[in-house]
Amino acid sequence: MTTHDMNRGHRVFQWFNGVILTVVVVVTLYPFVNILARSFSSQGAISAGEVNLIPKGFNLTTYKIVASDPMFWTNYRNTIVYTVVATFIAIVMTTCYAYVLSKKHLRGRKFLVGVAVFTMFFSGGLIPNYVLISGLGMKNSLWAIVLPNAISVFNLLVMKAFFESLPQDLEEAAAIDGLNTYGILWKIVLPLSKAVLATMILFYAVSFWNSWFPAFLYMNDSDLFPVTVYLRNLIAGATGADSFGAAAAEVTQAGANIQAVTIVLTVLPILVVYPFVQRYFVSGVMLGAVKG
Repeated sequence: MTTHDMNRGHRVFQWFNGVILTVVVVVTLYPFVNILARSFSSQGAISAGEVNLIPKGFNLTTYKIVASDPMFWTNYRNTIVYTVVATFIAIVMTTCYAYVLSKKHLRGRKFLVGVAVFTMFFSGGLIPNYVLISGLGMKNSLWAIVLPNAISVFNLLVMKAFFESLPQDLEEAAAIDGLNTYGILWKIVLPLSKAVLATMILFYAVSFWNSWFPAFLYMNDSDLFPVTVYLRNLIAGATGADSFGAAAAEVTQAGANIQAVTIVLTVLPILVVYPFVQRYFVSGVMLGAVKG
């Protein structure tokens, strides 16, 4: 095969690859753009199926209804607090556990890995978990959301593989210089792990931000709900016109595009944060990929 044929084949591959990726981008973005358009459209336009990529009967009624409710902002604040605290605890526990498992000379290492992997396929079940959380006195508290989900086994294995890929000579040199285990982890390993740490933070933050069922299950006080539970109740009709002080017409309008509005309000913060960690995302996943 000549060089000309190879160059032509490469150009064909690039063109074909570009077409496929363009189709994937369009298919991926279309639902989001459609949801955004529905959130700004009128009840009649949505019911008639006239809304596609551009809002029809532009209005902000539903946004005003949701934004005027003090409970919405209370629950939004709760979500921020839950996400920040839960992500911090999850990162600390996952990092410590993964660093331990990355040491092949550790006695009982296979057992500890097996315990972690076992939980990926088997759990105690909903009722035993509820009894456990209640028995520990964690109902109606932050800890009911944070502690049961503090370690994701998938994230643990990715971080473990990343730590195993780091040169052991660096840690041995640091140990010779007098650093203990914690000093090596803090001063040597973590500075080299910014990519995988940013990736894990993103994974955990998105998971905790979108989570609603633990709060729905373990919390009875609406002042403690995250915004996802508030929006779930709004969609389900649990929050009526009286709680908003809204007119019947406004509630009718809210019912027409409330799902679109709630999705936009829930996804928006993650979309704002993602660009700041995106540059670490691909390298973190690839460097921490589970190797055979």
